[in-house]
Amino acid sequence: MLLVIVATVGSAGYIAYTTLMTNSGQPSCRAVALGHDVSFSPEQTANAATITAIALKRGLPARAATIANATAIQESKLRNLKFGDRDSLGLFQQRPSQGWGTEAQILDPVYAANKFYDALIKIDGYQAMEITKVAQLVQRSATPQAYASHEQEGRILASTLAGHSPGGIGCRLNAATASTPAATIAEHLTTEMGVPAAVQGSEVHATGRNAQLAWAAGSWAVAHAEADGITSVTVGDRSWTRARGSDALSWGPADKAIAPTSVTITRR
Repeated sequence: MLLVIVATVGSAGYIAYTTLMTNSGQPSCRAVALGHDVSFSPEQTANAATITAIALKRGLPARAATIANATAIQESKLRNLKFGDRDSLGLFQQRPSQGWGTEAQILDPVYAANKFYDALIKIDGYQAMEITKVAQLVQRSATPQAYASHEQEGRILASTLAGHSPGGIGCRLNAATASTPAATIAEHLTTEMGVPAAVQGSEVHATGRNAQLAWAAGSWAVAHAEADGITSVTVGDRSWTRARGSDALSWGPADKAIAPTSVTITRR
């Protein structure tokens, strides 16, 4: 009888513990690449996904996305800020008075990232330069050394979100409350990354030119899952499923495999 009681109490304690661990903490996303991992909020991860997607659409090298993400981490912690030093705004703390655009334009992450890359690609040899020198030339920062401390984070984000580290991005999220129309998700994916996407019922179907771009599109969808109410993403034979527990930080076998270059995004 005593053993039964101990077993019952132990089982109840274990269930209570696992429930607490599953439901504790804020929603978060984790990127794993190059033997390291970094964690950010869903908002920060979505902004990093947009920054990386635009580099892919423009055909820029991975180094460009690394520099852009590291810069945005330093400038705004990857948040689209409506304030800053003097008239600085947005992800990169660009200033309307310095010719970066209007306030409304700078607060559009797509516009802001494109303006950053416009300035970056004008720097000869930027791919081989130290990030402190590149950031100083683009941003005219008073503290250029600060960018170096975020270079590894920027590289991990760029690697996972650009599809070079398949399945490297995952987000543990609460149950979906947002419900962005599938057509809008498809439009944003194509606008930001240039990957063709079409709507079939509540699903978005996209096709990459290769498996890397398919993984980039799938990673983009996971990164935007919180804001758009996305509940699952499949790339090839792997799937991410929205959940509150740590299982959602990684991808598992797909219930129904699709082509290696195909992506299926399911929303609430």
